[in-house]
Amino acid sequence: MSVLLIEPFYGGSHKQLMDLLQEELQEDCVLCTLPAKKWHWKARTSALYFMQTVPTSSNYRILFASSVLNLAELAALRPDLGKLKKVLYFHENQLAYPVQKCQERDFQYGYNQVLSWFMPEHKLARLEKVIGVKRNGDAYQSEGLPGQQESRAVMKTSDAHPESGLCEPQPGLCTTQHEGLASPPAAPDQAEAPESTNPCQGEDKQGLTFNLSNILSGLDYQQRPLHIAWPHRWEHDKDPETFFKVLMKLKEQDLPFQVSVLGETFSEIPDIFSEAREVLGSSVLHWGYLPSKDDYFRALCTADVVISTAKHEFFGVAMIEAVHCGCYPLCPKALVYPEIFPAEYLYSTPEQLFKRLQNFCKRPDIVRRHLYKGDTAGFSWAALGCKFRSLLAAEPREDL
Repeated sequence: MSVLLIEPFYGGSHKQLMDLLQEELQEDCVLCTLPAKKWHWKARTSALYFMQTVPTSSNYRILFASSVLNLAELAALRPDLGKLKKVLYFHENQLAYPVQKCQERDFQYGYNQVLSWFMPEHKLARLEKVIGVKRNGDAYQSEGLPGQQESRAVMKTSDAHPESGLCEPQPGLCTTQHEGLASPPAAPDQAEAPESTNPCQGEDKQGLTFNLSNILSGLDYQQRPLHIAWPHRWEHDKDPETFFKVLMKLKEQDLPFQVSVLGETFSEIPDIFSEAREVLGSSVLHWGYLPSKDDYFRALCTADVVISTAKHEFFGVAMIEAVHCGCYPLCPKALVYPEIFPAEYLYSTPEQLFKRLQNFCKRPDIVRRHLYKGDTAGFSWAALGCKFRSLLAAEPREDL
């Protein structure tokens, strides 16, 4: 139990990351969590809860927590934990997170993150020496580090049951229905796929073969309407309004398409979802959360295009998952996306997004023959696992 993992919001990408680390570290860690409900209360009060519930141990060397936890408060309440080497993982930036209503922002959550991230002068000097952080006035920027403004996802695949986990050595937001990125389930019949098919057909790097015609229940793949996927949380920061307005415009022009609106819902759902469900009508292929990971990846595997309209994104696991399943990505030319996706997959305005989808609706074969031109290998556990193990194996020192 040398690594203490603390997650106040144990759900979604937060859960996926902690589960992966626990699985990889096995007997070398202990995990303390709270359910993924009432996020704001967890951000305000979880330090007091964990102060009372985290077991005392002389074996702890490293504390790994997400920024939902007010780390400064916990360190003050539990001096024994304050002495550990601490790794703080940011899923989002609360100072820049888009507000849903035109009202004064509650700065408590951003303030918590500032307190948790604050480092005294001697630590900043060490950081500059070790990893090349340079000071620019009161700000700091890193040099020579991969993905300065984004994080890296980690895809893990085993021979017996292809699954993956999410890891991010840099701050990042990962929000999706199922954050573990896995190869889609193999179809019963393994047949060699033609070259001009969805990349989900054919043999992937792990040697698994997928027969997309079986997944599509024998329907002619090339004759189906364009299948659009939106696999994000049903919340305002994902900007569902922009997405649905574009689809409604496609519907008005009688363009053929199908849509799968996936992702998890919470207590408050934007009104646009009920409106869009009624307007889109028969164009809806699937609507709602898929608890089964196999069903989720099967839905992505049958989709042609995956869309993001997010207003706040540090990484975007859902998009990488869909690309892994053979989807053509269309993302805003903003946030983290230009760091991950080549320029041809980016759009600047809703009008540009509409025009791209308009063309694809008329010629779905364009995206079905397309082979993704980016690289997702750097997000694999094989590529990043050793870095995490090194980070979490470091011996604590007084200057840390």
